[in-house]
Amino acid sequence: MVKITLKDGAIREVSEGSLIIDIVKSISGSLAKTVLAAKLDDKTVDLSTPVERDSRLEFLTFEDADGRWALRHTASHILAQAVKRLYSEHNVKLAIGPAIENGFYYDIDMDKQLTEADLLDIEKEMTKIVKENLKLVRSEVSREEALKLFADKGESYKVELINDLPEEAKISLYTQGEFVDLCAGPHVMSTGKVKALKLQSVNGAYWRGSEKNKMLQRIYGTAFEKQADLDEYLRLLEEAARRDHRKLGKELDLFSLHEEGPGFPFFHPNGMIIRNELIDYWREVHRRYGYQEIKTPIILNRKLWEQSGHWDHYKENMYFTKIDEEDYAVKPMNCPGAILVYKTHIHSYREFPLRFGELGLVHRHELSGALHGLFRVRNFTQDDAHLFMMPQQIEGEIQRTIDLFDEVYSVFGLSYTAELSTRPENSMGDDAIWEQATAALQKALENRGLKYIVNEGDGAFYGPKIDFHLRDSIGRTWQCGTIQLDMLLPEKFDLTYVGEDGEKHRPIMIHRVVYGSIERFIGILIENYAGAFPVWLAPVQIRLLPITQNHADYAYELQKEMFAQGFRVEVDSRNEKTGYKIRESQVKKTPYTLVVGDQEIQDRTVAVRKYGHKESATLKVDAFMNMVKDKIARRDADY
Repeated sequence: MVKITLKDGAIREVSEGSLIIDIVKSISGSLAKTVLAAKLDDKTVDLSTPVERDSRLEFLTFEDADGRWALRHTASHILAQAVKRLYSEHNVKLAIGPAIENGFYYDIDMDKQLTEADLLDIEKEMTKIVKENLKLVRSEVSREEALKLFADKGESYKVELINDLPEEAKISLYTQGEFVDLCAGPHVMSTGKVKALKLQSVNGAYWRGSEKNKMLQRIYGTAFEKQADLDEYLRLLEEAARRDHRKLGKELDLFSLHEEGPGFPFFHPNGMIIRNELIDYWREVHRRYGYQEIKTPIILNRKLWEQSGHWDHYKENMYFTKIDEEDYAVKPMNCPGAILVYKTHIHSYREFPLRFGELGLVHRHELSGALHGLFRVRNFTQDDAHLFMMPQQIEGEIQRTIDLFDEVYSVFGLSYTAELSTRPENSMGDDAIWEQATAALQKALENRGLKYIVNEGDGAFYGPKIDFHLRDSIGRTWQCGTIQLDMLLPEKFDLTYVGEDGEKHRPIMIHRVVYGSIERFIGILIENYAGAFPVWLAPVQIRLLPITQNHADYAYELQKEMFAQGFRVEVDSRNEKTGYKIRESQVKKTPYTLVVGDQEIQDRTVAVRKYGHKESATLKVDAFMNMVKDKIARRDADY
């Protein structure tokens, strides 16, 4: 007998060699229907795995990330099997087929170029395989057996993968019906578990991501345990496509992207209004929280980047130039410049915490294939800040920074989750400093009562960090705010302050951003609001529509009056039907569309239609302006 410790701490004794699926069934028949995989001593495994010794055991359902992974990994094998069945005469060779976030893919080499219509045929065949409820059987073979098996099948990519495995590696195969694949697993018990699936697209992908290799066909899909969940996911995808910031950015004339500057966005007048409103708000908040704004150069000497560690740890992401025969770099981060500002004065403990804020333009080299609208660019404005403090002030400053984050994100209706990112492989500094810094961040999170997850190895090369992942109006998450604790750069730059004892001491440094990147944050807001910005951010806040040309003078008179009051207002005096102009104003997502005619002129009123509403209300001009002024002053998210 062996003892297994379940997730809730309960201990059960089972026969040595018992399969996990049998253990599940002995606990609960209903549980056995929902469990997809398991964690055995923290390793995710198939339910057909035997328990050979005392172990910890956790059952994984679709609610667990690793459970979803197992189901979608199985879906990728079903996809490969379907392609093999349908296109055997087209010299099909399989490459790799992993599960990924929200789905799966399989890279395939074949003579036939697949189309969207072919995806429907493949999907139908996959559904047949699901209905066949084929068992997935794991086996382990020798390297020689595996090489012979796949060489005989003409699977050259599998042969290459096997040859790349370490000599001592176990070669595992999974068989379902007539189909056998090289795979480490894990998988669900049978194809019948994949009850809801959808193929989404086919794209080109170089073998192993190298342009030197052959271009393969990558088929993307997703899979769920229930059809209702798949339907909801596809609905959200459609909604996300409707909100795509690249499409809306063009329709609303906010920004553009050009071949002459790939990854370097161009902001149009409407986009600059949004950008400047965000910057104005940023400055207002930071003044209240005690920040001083600075500005540092974009290009700085190589020696500075060597001293900061960026030359050794971040060089592949940087741009370079020569000035007077010396090497310079375009800054990818603002921190070394802020440090130079700090070093221009002798600082006293009485100044601390010292808070420098900077809207710094940075440049980072991104691969062309990774560029994506405003979300992944090569230059962006980082709403950066660098805080200098004494060790005993660390937690207070972290708490105060989170207070600032709470205030800013709530204005946009964005909630967040937190992640604590720990030391990465390419870090600098000794273990003791990293442990001290990580513990300080952890303590601040726990004392605040803020739930968080640990993201191992994802910290900056100079320190651990807390990342804030924002949740938008359709449930997607975006990483924006960051708080990084840094005890290393103050050491490397020999930063000091004069303490209460009159002696020199080393300050602690915090790097933090709220928006993260103004460009990316604008992209997030475009999608969060689906382009219908709250009135304080909207490029055009009010659009006046005279019913006929006889009413145009009144409309232009109101425009001047409203403009003088600080509103962004336009008049549409075209000789078009009022209904047509109202619809166009709605398409442009104008917060307030005002129709004026004889009655409005007589009563000095406006007929007000809010964006997204069919009904209109008649208001006195002054009452309307006061209402909108109040909403702008409060940065109200509602119209």
